[in-house]
Amino acid sequence: MTAATDTVSVRSRPVHTWLVVWAAALGAVLVLFLAQDHVSWAVAYPAKAVVPVADWISTIMTWMKVNLTWLTRSITAVLGVPLDFALDLLAKNFKIGAGAEAFTLPRLSWVGIVAAAFLAGRAFGGQRLGLLSGGLFLYIALFGKWTSAMLTLGLIAIAVPFCIVTGLLVGIWAWERPWVEKYLVSPALDLMQTIPTFAYLIPMLLLFGNSPVSAMIATAIFATPPMVRATMLGLSRVPTEISEFSTMAGCTARQKLWRVLLPSARPTLMVGVNQVIMLALNMVIIASMIGAGGLGYDVLLALRALKVGEAMEAGLAIVALAIALDRLSQAAAKRQSEVHGELTEGQSFWIRHPNLSLALVLLAGTTLLSLVIPFFADVPKAITFTTAPAWKAAVNWITVNFFDAIEMFRVFLILYILNPVRAFCEGFPWLGAVFLLGLAGWQLGGARLAALVALLTTFCAVTGLWEKTMATVYLCGISVIIACLIGIPIGLAASRSDRFEKIVTPIIDTLQVLPSFCFIIPVVMLFRVGDVTAMIATVAFAVVPAIRYTNHGVRQVPPALIEAAVVSGCTKRQMFWRVQLPLALPEIMLGINQTILMALAMIIICAMIGTRDLGQEVFIALSKADSGRGIVAGLAIAFIGIIADRLFSAWSAKARARLG
Repeated sequence: MTAATDTVSVRSRPVHTWLVVWAAALGAVLVLFLAQDHVSWAVAYPAKAVVPVADWISTIMTWMKVNLTWLTRSITAVLGVPLDFALDLLAKNFKIGAGAEAFTLPRLSWVGIVAAAFLAGRAFGGQRLGLLSGGLFLYIALFGKWTSAMLTLGLIAIAVPFCIVTGLLVGIWAWERPWVEKYLVSPALDLMQTIPTFAYLIPMLLLFGNSPVSAMIATAIFATPPMVRATMLGLSRVPTEISEFSTMAGCTARQKLWRVLLPSARPTLMVGVNQVIMLALNMVIIASMIGAGGLGYDVLLALRALKVGEAMEAGLAIVALAIALDRLSQAAAKRQSEVHGELTEGQSFWIRHPNLSLALVLLAGTTLLSLVIPFFADVPKAITFTTAPAWKAAVNWITVNFFDAIEMFRVFLILYILNPVRAFCEGFPWLGAVFLLGLAGWQLGGARLAALVALLTTFCAVTGLWEKTMATVYLCGISVIIACLIGIPIGLAASRSDRFEKIVTPIIDTLQVLPSFCFIIPVVMLFRVGDVTAMIATVAFAVVPAIRYTNHGVRQVPPALIEAAVVSGCTKRQMFWRVQLPLALPEIMLGINQTILMALAMIIICAMIGTRDLGQEVFIALSKADSGRGIVAGLAIAFIGIIADRLFSAWSAKARARLG
């Protein structure tokens, strides 16, 4: 009894110590705030002490533009060859020759591409997936968005293979050399995945100009990290027995890697490919601002002109393309390798690959027919239709009949939630924030994490972006809290009911594949531009991880522990609150971490609809081609994400260790 008491007292003492430390720290920050008239430099960072990092970066970028023009033009010329071929093949026509002697070869027929999408779906996932993928491409054609969609698809078709090859090679390099993974690859991936998408566009615009090549390079850089992580994860999960067996069989290091380890890691690698495709699609849409064209450009023009019907139609075409690519890539990832060993060597290519063979024949045949039959060349306007007037009429009806309720809700949010929280965040002492975040890092991860968090927070202040940073934190924080209040209960309910989970899963799957633009359009229709619109769109975009990780965490509790709880006489309610929920807490915190990162990414895109934060800084820098201003604001946004990620990861690790 004495030993048990001593153990409890030893374990509780650090908790009491930290409570005292935090109480003293919060008291010190409160004193700092109350005494701001005397120490104003510690509350609002003095303008005279701002470090001109943006000017330094602008100078470097200008030097690169002047002195490396030969390199950027060479890269543009090289990458432009496959990109132009893909765009001509899918969206434009091949023009050969010049002047009167020039002649044109047609692009792939839209009928053939729809048929090929159906055959690809049938090959990977059966008749149902074939009908879905073919139907989605047909939907795009019938709504008159075919050329725009093919421009987007052409960029993806070139960017994705580059991302896959680059990510695979970098992932192998990091897996073979742990020090490379720890000190080079992981920090670079963290930075690449937290820098906002707009910030990628600025240096590309400055160095490569306003062209599809710039958009493709930005897309490739943005979409590569998931493939790197999937490669490292897949190789690390290959069973030791397989690796040892290949060594005993006399494989060289190269043979072992390419013929044993990578094939064994194929399922994880295919998940990485799926993520690359979805990120590339999302980035290509945003890259429409620097010359990518396609569906993203259609949405951008419609939003600028406040044509909600046209914006909605283009957004739904993006959704259709995203769902088709997502389902096809997921089916390819899950599909088992074909048993080619049972096929004789004498069988021809056409017999071994019937769906691919038929798709090639249909593509070639319909494209040749397009030379003489206009129906196969372009989607006839007679069979296309538009729902833009219906969307506009629906919005007008809702506005007329529910204007008072919508306006009351919007004003309530602004006056009683958004404005007070914003005022609190923007008035928070920068030195106090550095101190408190550093203290949290010390408690959760030790001196190294404390130093990292404090330095990254200080960067946001010394670059003169503290007020914009706190405006971003305020909107992100409110959105995350609301997303968690909605998502975690839904995830808990789904974990306790298989029937409810079957209802929720397709909804969150659909939300996950929707590009970020598509969340903005319907909210803008009802709530106009501003922080309320940004918050609602961000909550809708970021709620998925909170639901998914909560459901997964509760369902992954080891069955042995559940059986032990049943044997101990626990009721279902006791089992849930005292066994399942505590053990799922680390997974739930990981979901909150992902919710924060997704909310941060969405808030930056919401700069297009009037928010006044770091996203607006990046957006202004993009419009003025001010690389220094945009990159510094992008780094500040990335550092917010890294701080949240590191603190929540350390918190989750401590919770896992405490729970065993």
